[in-house]
Amino acid sequence: MSMPADLETDSVRLREAMAKQLAADGVLVDPAWRQAVEAVPRHRFVPRFYLPADERDGQGLTVWEPVTAELDYGRWLAAAYGDSTLITQFDGAEPDWKAPVVRHGGAPTSSSTLPSLVVRMWADAEVTEGHTVLEIGTGTGYSTALACERLGSADVTSIEVDPRRLEQAASALYGCGYTPTLAVADGLYGYWPEAKFDRIVAACSFRAVPPALLVQARPGGKILLTLSGWLYGYARVLLTVAQDGTAEGRLLGGTVSFMSARTHAAPAFGNPAHWAAGLPGKPRAALHSPQRITAATEEAFHLRFLAQAAVPDAQMTTVGEVVHLVDVVTGSAATLTPEGGGWAVREGGPVKLWERIERVLDAYDTAGRPGPETFTLHVYGGGQHLRHPQMPGLPLPRP
Repeated sequence: MSMPADLETDSVRLREAMAKQLAADGVLVDPAWRQAVEAVPRHRFVPRFYLPADERDGQGLTVWEPVTAELDYGRWLAAAYGDSTLITQFDGAEPDWKAPVVRHGGAPTSSSTLPSLVVRMWADAEVTEGHTVLEIGTGTGYSTALACERLGSADVTSIEVDPRRLEQAASALYGCGYTPTLAVADGLYGYWPEAKFDRIVAACSFRAVPPALLVQARPGGKILLTLSGWLYGYARVLLTVAQDGTAEGRLLGGTVSFMSARTHAAPAFGNPAHWAAGLPGKPRAALHSPQRITAATEEAFHLRFLAQAAVPDAQMTTVGEVVHLVDVVTGSAATLTPEGGGWAVREGGPVKLWERIERVLDAYDTAGRPGPETFTLHVYGGGQHLRHPQMPGLPLPRP
């Protein structure tokens, strides 16, 4: 690939500008992490990626535009040093970069996470010199490079479930002089050969904390991961592992979402109309609007996670104005239809899905609408529970 002669000069300037902006935003407060951001050439880790176009297509699908140095050097380099997520793979398949084309729709399955979040994750995990670290989800290798720059390659292990992703990341890392331990492995099982670790940080999300990670962390070690589920509710938690192998920690604030670990992704559920057809004819008035968990607000983001803990096997989709809840595990379903300024609910099956969510919303309102940081996750032999002083405990799915 032929690059303009001034690429290195351009990239140093853009790296410094990015670091300055992240520091101004309050993300990059630690001088050691700032030094790492200024040192690691992110463009080497993202030679090719997709960005969303400004407008959707006629069918409402996202239009994804390929971006490479050959197609548009300026746009490529600016995006490489912008604070945005760069999509590198869709639907588990590598794009054909020999002849890149505009894509319509598709589910991103690998990306280079936005730099502010990468830095925030390392900082939130309280990673510092002398720590041995396991990173789950190497992706492009950029965050791995930051950890190597800060800690030294010998203390960094990074695993990735997708062999093609890891091959590309390895080549970029080695090309920049970083030599962490890399392996193709499923994050659900951690990485036994290099355990135990002082810090475990996951760049994918899990439905519950994988037990292997607790055993692979040293007593007093910390695990930072994102919890997710089939309602696409997310919460981040920083757990501290005790001598007896149990762990607990508070949820962290903010709205962060990560792609699911592939074995934890939601199953296909079929046609919502088929599910709705079997529901009882007589509806009841909903006590809460579905917008409580679907609105684009921080509170709704947090509430969706709490709702998901109440109905961990449910999925939600909207067809027209009707909101469908579908549970492939128990065969339960519910629909919410706007009616006379409120919502009408029909529910069927062994689990009353919306009723369960309403109970959580009631408890949340009664407790004074507490934020994520007031919830603690307890992980022990018998399960995993989210606890709050004024609310009933919420179990997470069996890991």
